[in-house]
Amino acid sequence: MKLYFMPGACSLAPHIAMCEAALEFDLVEVDYQTCRMDCGSDYRAINPKGTVPALQLADGEVLTEVPVILQFLADEALDAELLPASGLRRLRALEWLNFIATEIHKSFSPLFRPTTPDDFLQPGKAQLRGRLAFVERHLSRHAYLMGDDFSLADVYLFTVCRWLVDQNMSIADWPALHRHSARIRLRPSVRKALDREGCT
Repeated sequence: MKLYFMPGACSLAPHIAMCEAALEFDLVEVDYQTCRMDCGSDYRAINPKGTVPALQLADGEVLTEVPVILQFLADEALDAELLPASGLRRLRALEWLNFIATEIHKSFSPLFRPTTPDDFLQPGKAQLRGRLAFVERHLSRHAYLMGDDFSLADVYLFTVCRWLVDQNMSIADWPALHRHSARIRLRPSVRKALDREGCT
């Protein structure tokens, strides 16, 4: 398998997942500005959306979108128990993955765009704070998003919360979320992926 990534982007979540599952894969870096890969080829030939991550399978098929790739990886490595296998707990994990994707990840997107009007930035940050406050309340009662059990939802949350510093926001404003992030950072898979991407 090949994982197409940009350092520190949302592609960090499947990178961590693959390390967590001890899967064999190649990393292909994509340049944010040019959409070119290490080899010089246009990444859009792999993923016409031009966004990361993309996961190219052994048969050449390509998967995109973080929640989909994480589900695929969890099913590829069932013994690693990265997501509940079935039933209501599986659905709860998917709820978290989709909440992070649509309510937290996407709340960051306009904040990163240089074309976002200034009068949108503060309301945008207020919306993001509201979403994080919801997570904070949950994590004040639980070690992980799935209660006592680590899952790939925690990895995705860790990944997007790393971006708070880029918005001059401090994760320390959410003590339970801060504890959660520190706990996830200690996992060997996380340290390995951060190191391979050259991230702190």
